[in-house]
Amino acid sequence: MPTLIDMRRICLIFLQLFICYALSEAAPDSVLIKKMEAIARDVAKAYAPDKRTEIFTLISDSSGVFSLETTCKNAAMSFIKSVKAKNLDTPISIRLLPDTSLSEYVFGLVNVSVGNIRTQPKNAAEMASQALLGWQMDILKKQGGYYLIRTPDGYIGWMDNAAVSLKSKADIDNWNEKKRLIFIEDYGHAYSEANKQSQRVSDLVLGNILTYKGEKDGFYAALFPDGREGFIEKELMAEYSNWKKNTVASAASIIKIAKRMIGVPYLWGGTSIKGVDCSGFTKTAYFMNGLVIPRDASQQVLVGEPVDILTNDELDITKALKNLKAGDLLFFAGGAHRTPNARVTHVALYMGEGQFIHSAGKVRINSMLNNDPNYDDFQSRTVVAARRYLGSIGNEGVKRVN
Repeated sequence: MPTLIDMRRICLIFLQLFICYALSEAAPDSVLIKKMEAIARDVAKAYAPDKRTEIFTLISDSSGVFSLETTCKNAAMSFIKSVKAKNLDTPISIRLLPDTSLSEYVFGLVNVSVGNIRTQPKNAAEMASQALLGWQMDILKKQGGYYLIRTPDGYIGWMDNAAVSLKSKADIDNWNEKKRLIFIEDYGHAYSEANKQSQRVSDLVLGNILTYKGEKDGFYAALFPDGREGFIEKELMAEYSNWKKNTVASAASIIKIAKRMIGVPYLWGGTSIKGVDCSGFTKTAYFMNGLVIPRDASQQVLVGEPVDILTNDELDITKALKNLKAGDLLFFAGGAHRTPNARVTHVALYMGEGQFIHSAGKVRINSMLNNDPNYDDFQSRTVVAARRYLGSIGNEGVKRVN
C-alpha cells in the first residue's frame, strides 16, 4: 500500500507534468515570432525608418496573436503581403492610425501658449518637442490623459489632453477660413477685458495664433481654439494673412529673429522663446520667417543644399569662409576629431565672417576662428556638415507655413 507521502509525491509529479504541458501549449512559437519580427524590420526600414515621424509597431501576446499598429497604410499592406509570401499562417490584428475610436475628431489645435510633447503618455516622460498655441495637429489616438499627436513638421509624440482642443475636418476648415492673428512679440498676455489690469486669460509667446473677433480700445478681441475670449494689445499682434504674405525669408530676417532669442535658456525639447534646444532654436528662427523645417538636428541635416566646407573629412576654415552664406546651418557631432558620417548632435545658424549663433546652455554667438574672443565649441564638438535652406524652399523638408 502506498503511504500518504508516496501519494503526495505522485500528485506533485502529475501536477508538474500538467503545468509543463499547459505552458508548452500556451507558449507562442518562437521561430514564428522571429520570422514575423524580421519581416517587420524590413518593412519598417522601407516605409517607416524614422520612429519620430511614422509609427510601425508589431507585438505578440502570450497566445501568439500578433498586433500591428501603424500610421502608414502602405506599410501595413506590405507587411501582410510579405507574411503571406512566407506562408506564415497566423492571425494578425491591424490597427491603422488615426484610431477609429476618435470618430471624426482626428484633428486638433494647441490650446495653450506652449504645449509640451513627450515621448510617453505620462508627465514624467522626456520632453521631445513643443507646439505653439493655434498650431494644427493630427490626432492619432488617446491613451489615458494624453493624445498621440503629429505636428505640422511630421513629429509624433504625446500631449496632455488639456493642451489640445479636438476638431473635426469641418471645424478645422472653419478655423482656417476665419481671420486669424499671430503674436509677434516675445512675451505677453491675453486679458479678460480690454484693460491690462483685468484678469489674465493666458500667457502668449512669439508665434501664437488665435482668431479675430473684434477690436476695442486699442485691443484685439481674439478667440482661443477652445472658445475662450481674450483681449490683446493690437501692437503685439499682426493679421496672420498679412504676416504670411509680407514675410520674405532672407538671411537677414532669419538672423534678426535668432538674435532676439540671445540669452534664452537651453531647454531639451524646447521650440519656443521660453526655452529652446539647438534644433528648436533654428526651427523657431525659420518658422517666424514663414518656413517649416524638420524638428531635430539629425533630420535637418538631411534636407536642403549641401555646402562644401570639409577637406579630407575635416573642417577647412578657408573653404568654409568662402562657401558659407549667412542663414546656412552648421552641423556638429559630439566629441573632437569625428568623421563626417558621425551622428549629428548639434546645429547652429551661420551669421557670416566665421560667426554662428546657437543654443548651448543658452542662446549665444560664437566663432569658428580661433583668434576670436568668442571662439568656442570646437574643442568639444566637430563640424561635420553644412546645409543651405534658402535655395531649397518648396523642396522636401523645407516648406512654407501653410
